Amino acid sequence: RQTVLPLLGEERQKTYSPFLPISPKTGRVLQVPLLETNPDAGTIVFEDEDGTKTELPVTGGHVKAQWRPDWALRWYALDVDYEMAGVDLRSAADMAGKIVSILGGKKPAGFHYELFLDEKGEKISKSKGNGLSMEEWLTYAPHESLAYYMYQRPSSGKKLYFDIIPKAVDEYISFVGSFAGQDEEKQLQNAAWYIHGGKIPNSQHTPVSFTLLLNLASASNAHNAETLWGFIRKHKPDASPESAPFLDRLVGHAVKYYEDFVLPHKKYRLPDARERAAMEDLAKRLETVPGNATLDTLQTEVFSAGKENGYDKDSLREWFQALYQVLLGQDQGPRFGSFIELYGVKESIALIRDALDGKFAKAA
Repeated sequence: RQTVLPLLGEERQKTYSPFLPISPKTGRVLQVPLLETNPDAGTIVFEDEDGTKTELPVTGGHVKAQWRPDWALRWYALDVDYEMAGVDLRSAADMAGKIVSILGGKKPAGFHYELFLDEKGEKISKSKGNGLSMEEWLTYAPHESLAYYMYQRPSSGKKLYFDIIPKAVDEYISFVGSFAGQDEEKQLQNAAWYIHGGKIPNSQHTPVSFTLLLNLASASNAHNAETLWGFIRKHKPDASPESAPFLDRLVGHAVKYYEDFVLPHKKYRLPDARERAAMEDLAKRLETVPGNATLDTLQTEVFSAGKENGYDKDSLREWFQALYQVLLGQDQGPRFGSFIELYGVKESIALIRDALDGKFAKAA
């Protein structure tokens, strides 16, 4: 009791007891001041609901422990040696540790993790409805990406909202892709090692990022997995849902994410004069690339079209953003050369022509 009192207000200190007696007459838990405490006998004395003075042992289920000592008693009785808790319970955990020591036990080792924040950096609140549940995450992305998100910076506050899902998926994919080429020391620093217990299944490797799948879905207005698989097979003829089950899961999640979060917010615009000239140049360049053009070749053509039409090193970002906004109705996306490679050169040329003709901006 003396250990907990400093945390309480003056009025609460007068009536506080670590134990709440359970009335033997009504079975109700009573929050009443104790008249006597008998440490040697292990009993407490209180006034029951009918006014009778009653003595009860603090063991045998006759009392309920207040929440601070309850935590300590569980640690002591169950010999708990490790427990995690949020930073909001740090002071309570410290208090429970002191109580365990008084009982002759040892405070368990532990870790205090930060709480989740919404996209504005504010604490997530059930009443505000600004949270994101596990079930919602797993609707739009594979469980491995959620494990990766949880693995990151546990002692720092992390934003948790729908827009961070694609980034988490692609970072997980990147860690998986780099694992095989790393030495043992580097592998132990790789998030994928911890997510998969040191053994990463070959099926987890994928040549296609989640962001790229989302952009494919956006460009093709895909509402089913087979549409995306059609583009994937053109790039990887031997790929199939059976041979690449993780990629197949990504495809399904990408379609769902596109329908619920990308499609409702797509906003096309017409290009300005400089953007139009650069996009016309890009279409012409793509018409001359060989059928087996590499990703590097395609990416070079994208860069060159921008540079030759007034986008210098400092403004190339504006060029890429213009491509995303005019062609896909979005503010950002993957490397555009990667998109062309997977979507198809001819299809990309047609996409550019349609956008320059105003077909998308008119539809929007």
